[in-house]
Amino acid sequence: MTPACPLCGETGNLFFESPGMEFNKCDNCFGIYASPSFLPDAKTEIDRYQTHNNDVNDIHYQNFISPIVTSVLKDFSTEAHTGLDYGAGTGPVITKKLRDCNFEIFPYDPFFSDDKELLERKYNFIVCCEVMEHFHHPEKEFKRLKDLLLPGGKLYCMTHLYAREIDFPGWYYKNDPTHVFIYQKETLDYIVQKLGFSGVEINKRLIIFSSQERKTNS
Repeated sequence: MTPACPLCGETGNLFFESPGMEFNKCDNCFGIYASPSFLPDAKTEIDRYQTHNNDVNDIHYQNFISPIVTSVLKDFSTEAHTGLDYGAGTGPVITKKLRDCNFEIFPYDPFFSDDKELLERKYNFIVCCEVMEHFHHPEKEFKRLKDLLLPGGKLYCMTHLYAREIDFPGWYYKNDPTHVFIYQKETLDYIVQKLGFSGVEINKRLIIFSSQERKTNS
């Protein structure tokens, strides 16, 4: 029996399998998810993440995350807005770049910077760069991220979306054993509709979820 989708709970169908890998595709939200027996344990994840060369001073790394930094600079001001770098990893380069621009932003990572007090606050913006594909429990994670946003806030994500023209068996992105949930455009639409975001913008790898403004009495 195909395991239930960890985002919407509906059933799916086997989509791809090879030695050490098994992905299913949900018929409801169109998410592509690893079967539970293929999810990496915490040690495997930590070992994998520690191989990433995330030097905050690396110009190539800075260029890679520049779409998020540029968008935050356009949408928010340093005087009044605070942010969270969710899943910052071993090298919180977005935190560094935005702090260099005088933003107040805090790095959080469940493995490398697990300051749970940061999850008790509210933020104007949250950045989540190459993180959402690692979510074992995407429904829980996106609910948390939505709850952490102030009204009118924005969640900036980067990931590689799957589209039907991509040859999945030959696709490099699925080969990382920690990439356990892969999104399509329809999956993002589901997240907006079911988890309370007001909208989503997609620009290549950059994905921006918006939180509704607080209603005021007229």
